[in-house]
Amino acid sequence: MSESSAQLLPVATPARTRAAVAELLRPHGSLAVTAFAVMVGATAIGLLTQPLLGRIVDQAADRASVDAITTTAALLVAVAVAQGITTGFGLSLISRLGETTLARLRERFVERALGLPLERVERAGAGDLTARVTADVSLIAEAVRNALPELARSLLTILLTLGAMALLDWRFLLAALLAVPVQVATARWYVARAVPLYAEQRVAAGAQQQQLLDTVAGASTVRAFRLERQHTERVTERSRSVVALTMKGVRLVLGFYSRLHIAEYLGLAAVLFTGYWLVRQGSASVGTATAAALYFHSLFTPVNAALVLLDDAQSAMAGLARLVGVADVPVSAAPAQQAESGRIEVVVRGLRHSYRPGHPVLHDIDLTIRHGERVALVGASGAGKTTLARLVAGIQPPTEGTVLVDGVPPTELGGPAAGRTVALITQETHVFAGPLADDLRLAKPDATDDELRAALDRVDALGWAEALPDGLDTVVGDGGHRLTGDRTQALALARLILADPPLVILDEATAEAGSAGARALEKAVARATDGRTALIVAHRLSQAATADRIVVMDAGRIVETGTHDELRAAGGRYAALWAAWSDTRDTRP
Repeated sequence: MSESSAQLLPVATPARTRAAVAELLRPHGSLAVTAFAVMVGATAIGLLTQPLLGRIVDQAADRASVDAITTTAALLVAVAVAQGITTGFGLSLISRLGETTLARLRERFVERALGLPLERVERAGAGDLTARVTADVSLIAEAVRNALPELARSLLTILLTLGAMALLDWRFLLAALLAVPVQVATARWYVARAVPLYAEQRVAAGAQQQQLLDTVAGASTVRAFRLERQHTERVTERSRSVVALTMKGVRLVLGFYSRLHIAEYLGLAAVLFTGYWLVRQGSASVGTATAAALYFHSLFTPVNAALVLLDDAQSAMAGLARLVGVADVPVSAAPAQQAESGRIEVVVRGLRHSYRPGHPVLHDIDLTIRHGERVALVGASGAGKTTLARLVAGIQPPTEGTVLVDGVPPTELGGPAAGRTVALITQETHVFAGPLADDLRLAKPDATDDELRAALDRVDALGWAEALPDGLDTVVGDGGHRLTGDRTQALALARLILADPPLVILDEATAEAGSAGARALEKAVARATDGRTALIVAHRLSQAATADRIVVMDAGRIVETGTHDELRAAGGRYAALWAAWSDTRDTRP
């Protein structure tokens, strides 16, 4: 297994996938039984068609009256109508069962996906999770809506048709079964190759989507460094991999059908010969032999449909295994601890961290953030600021050393406790689609309109929020009113105020705003963090200058610490950073 595939999110085994489906179906047993019974009835009604056609053949051979033939034809019409009604009802029941089961699987998948550690998701890549929640879910939904009902009907038709042939004469069934060994061998040959192939296709699709996300999300950087050709080549390479696997699947399907045609011709020839022999022996009428041949010929459509759907089912099962793999991720049984609200102190001792063995990014970090203190982290890009902030936020555990939030490791502040204790805001803030008020209430579902307005006012966002076309009821996000970068960050700060956590970690939360917007956001940050313990990764040194204490990092180490005035007077690294940063900027308050 390659290192990249080892990092992907888990995929369930075939046995576990089948067991998961059984678990999801179990609460709907009565619906499943009813749907099965209706489909059996509909299929049994349809099997009356061939004997009635055979009867017409016998009536014509015996020169029966026109009325007798008309009566048989009327029965054929009645059979068609009854079969259509019962089949439609049965398919609707199966569709309801499938959609209900899929909805439960979606809910379980989303619940587990939202609970995954961010470190785990990042190692796998957003493309893997995105491919599962989009392409895989769509594939399964399509199978549930179309393939599952048709497959159920086809399998029932095959089984009951074979039974009907046995009722005509057991020798017709024996002749028809000559095709079965070829069909079984072909199906086993196909499944053995299709399951790993479709699983590989889903992984390749995830890798392709990840590359597209990386390229599109970093388009400005790609253009700035003239990396268009390299990224285009990567997208092309991964797209070609997906196409190659798709064509391999097409060749597999063609080989599958060529083998099945042999079985069809073999079985039909055997049934026709048996009918000829039985008629010559006087053991069956021409009409009975005709009905047997029509029965076997009628199997072509359901058998081919079942095999086409078998192809869809294998692909859907590969996607289902990827959903079940995430849905089965165990939830930590350890009870979530909660730090004492309002008296938060952060203590970091002997901290070292590596994303890859042998490549440390933090070295021997010792840091204490006292209750109510606002500490700013500054340093050049790659100094380790974001990594330290992530460790304090509990996104992942450190490789060595300890991080304690009021005596509790932040990684153990799971579930609701973490949300009440620690809040992390980055520059990648998301605006959820829907009314602005609902977006704010994500932080506090029972917040009143007055509380929403108070939170917005505290971060100087109430004016523009109320000026929106429908005020706080304005639909924002995808498909709605688009918010600028500084307004998006202000919205995140308002949510922070509503959530009211005692510890706040801001990772370059003003980086997406322009100069004027950043100044306004810096004031909003100061108000939002007032009275809270705060760790701020400062993108602008003017924001660091207002902090209670500044921690300067370089190459994964803390090299200076002190207030703005103390560090400027010391003439060290921070003083050099400030001089370079403020040389062309207006640094007045």
